[in-house]
Amino acid sequence: MDGLLDGVVVLDLTRVLAGPYSAMLLADMGATVIKVENPKGGDDTRSMGPFLNGSSVYYANFNRSKYGCTLNLKEPEGKEIFKEMVKRADVVLENYRPGTMEKLGLGYDVLKEVNPGIIYGAVSGFGHTGPYSRRAGYDIVGQAMGGLMSIGWEKAFLLQTPLTYETSDIISTFVYRKGFEDANYSYSTAVGLFNSIINLILVTTANRLSRKFNETSLW
Repeated sequence: MDGLLDGVVVLDLTRVLAGPYSAMLLADMGATVIKVENPKGGDDTRSMGPFLNGSSVYYANFNRSKYGCTLNLKEPEGKEIFKEMVKRADVVLENYRPGTMEKLGLGYDVLKEVNPGIIYGAVSGFGHTGPYSRRAGYDIVGQAMGGLMSIGWEKAFLLQTPLTYETSDIISTFVYRKGFEDANYSYSTAVGLFNSIINLILVTTANRLSRKFNETSLW
């Protein structure tokens, strides 16, 4: 049985969670996902436990249903191989710090010349615009700065951890994926973990205020 995204080819340059989880969901829907890793160690989560038979279960959990290869994108040969892959792909995902792909000579403006129909997705700590855009950022930073962590300390069952581990990564993943589902032409989309947390809090607050108003309304 064909999946929703059967025939779609995704090049997954992402690491850790937000990007890999998004690419995993695309693979679950039938896309052919090729994970491209640095030959010197690969995805950071390969070294994160728990381990089973010497391999990271964490890594396997978020990278299932994918093909894999290694490329050194800092080397001319690696860049050219990647561009050849882009010619045959539909989507490129990355979660480097903003500006990294441009520094490598593989930013959206370059890749859309290689493949005019490419969809380029990027996720980072603070998005690709604004004063914090060049800062690195993980989930726990987004939770702390967005205020979500303060909710978790008292109300969550997890005693010494944030509300849910990597919440903002997962939220941004669904925002990220929504862009691809709406895509029917070449474009670039960028999502920030911090922005995702702020949006979640605003929407949740609005919903609670709406319910409270309805409960007290005479109508």
